[in-house]
Amino acid sequence: MTAAHHHDVFQALADPTRRSFLKLLADKEMSIAAITNEYPITRTAVNKHLQVLSEAGLVTKGKIGREMRYKLKPAPLLEVKDWLAFFEIYWDEQLDKLQQFVEADDE
Repeated sequence: MTAAHHHDVFQALADPTRRSFLKLLADKEMSIAAITNEYPITRTAVNKHLQVLSEAGLVTKGKIGREMRYKLKPAPLLEVKDWLAFFEIYWDEQLDKLQQFVEADDE
């Protein structure tokens, strides 16, 4: 993978570990060491996941002293929200059908 390669938001969110990282970083900035302490995976694996999130623009990183610290950057999640919003009509239709079915069964 080249330095110019960027992951898209959907690819970054495809992994459950990365999704949990975003939840962990939602309210606080954390170092790689602190994140590693939260998971049963190696520091190298944590670093690779953070790299993908960073390349997708979902986290920002900054050096404080000798530590690299990460925090959530939620703006790219708007792309996911917009994409999901398109499908809400289908969910609403299905829920309406379910409601009609349940109410018809009660009569």
